[in-house]
Amino acid sequence: MALALVGIVAFAGYWALRLQTNIREAPLSAGNSTADASNDATDPLQILIIGTDTREGADAAYGSQADSSGYGNSDVMILMNISADNKVVSITSFPRDLMVPIPKCHDPKTNRDYPAQAVGQINSAMSEAGPGCAVDTVNQLTGLTIDHFMVADFTAVKDLSNTIGGVQVCVNGAIDDPMSGLKIPAGTSTLQGEMALAFLRSRHGVGDGSDLSRIKSQQEFLASLARKVKSDGTLTDVPKLLSIADTVTKNLTVDSGLANPQAMLTIAGRLKSVDLGKVAFVTVPWEPYPADPNRVQVKQPDAGALFQALRDNRDLTAPAAPSPSPTASSEPSTTSSTTASPAYNKALQPVAVANGSGVGGRAFDVAKFLIGQGFAKTTEFTANGVATTNVYFGPNFADVAKDVASALGIPDSQVHAANVAGVQVYVGQDFPTGTHYSPKLPDNVVAQTAADSTCQAAFGH
Repeated sequence: MALALVGIVAFAGYWALRLQTNIREAPLSAGNSTADASNDATDPLQILIIGTDTREGADAAYGSQADSSGYGNSDVMILMNISADNKVVSITSFPRDLMVPIPKCHDPKTNRDYPAQAVGQINSAMSEAGPGCAVDTVNQLTGLTIDHFMVADFTAVKDLSNTIGGVQVCVNGAIDDPMSGLKIPAGTSTLQGEMALAFLRSRHGVGDGSDLSRIKSQQEFLASLARKVKSDGTLTDVPKLLSIADTVTKNLTVDSGLANPQAMLTIAGRLKSVDLGKVAFVTVPWEPYPADPNRVQVKQPDAGALFQALRDNRDLTAPAAPSPSPTASSEPSTTSSTTASPAYNKALQPVAVANGSGVGGRAFDVAKFLIGQGFAKTTEFTANGVATTNVYFGPNFADVAKDVASALGIPDSQVHAANVAGVQVYVGQDFPTGTHYSPKLPDNVVAQTAADSTCQAAFGH
């Protein structure tokens, strides 16, 4: 027994040292935040998974450094959310061509500072100042505080698919894409190595030839990978898990909080019992970017609703409660925004709550809550039914409206200047209960779950 225990300790020590040696580290933030203090074993957990397109080192076979060097662009950006009870997981893809605000970032390698950008392409944040800048950008966009990141290169993806013995994918037509090297027949194929990487990289061979179609391939691949890992018992097979970890960590960069084998095993342990039907794959809601037809921007209020759901760790696979049938609306007409007033006394501000929800007593409940928040002059009345909750403000009441909306959890995109006296909270049919607003998610927000076997469309099909 003593010899067995010594052997186990020696085995564990060997793997800990080996994996620790494999891993490369980078800061979690580029100067905009500190490491999150959450507990990886028990708290909600957010991990930003980044695929870099750098052509340095082992990735030189996929192009020259003129294509991408250094940190590379975040060619793939996926946010994994794990709920505190490990029952709900969301996998959110960010289009690489998404135009978003990028915060000021500091590059720890070059000691160079990059100024904030009012709008920039999301995949360029990492190329400036490393993965910490990508994390800061997503934090600013979503209102989340990401706990960890993982950056994988082309070689990591190729080696992983080889180690697990390939991943099954389906396409509805034959694909021959010379740009990525993907060549597969119609139907189901098991891909590994170069062909698995080609499937994940292919744009011109799938859908409409855009990055948005490639996201669909990535979601199908990851869902199939999850089913294989779960059916093989990989997450409960320590030797197999260590073998995969050894493969992946050779081409992986992570933050310091994740740079130890125990942290990775802890996260794997949290995922081993997850119902694959509760692993939701979604894409950030988008719409065309007006200044450039080849770029996209977040679509509001849909994106705001998704980000709120992620912050609340909601089950995205649960069907939304049906809204009452809308009735004639009498929303105030909106005007241009005005200059905010200076600091104010909450107790003196005129705030009215209009009940357009169709549910009796809603205005009273919301008004009572706001009075408890210090808005002592809050009144309520019944109004015509409206589908969506909004906050309206008159001249010089923008700051009051912002604070009222914040107290109720109403996003900034639903706060508007209008021809009203003071501030008016117009409670809609999407806010039928409670005092904290949860925006309604788009009906088609979930592209698929990990339990779903889907088939990617070949280009032109």
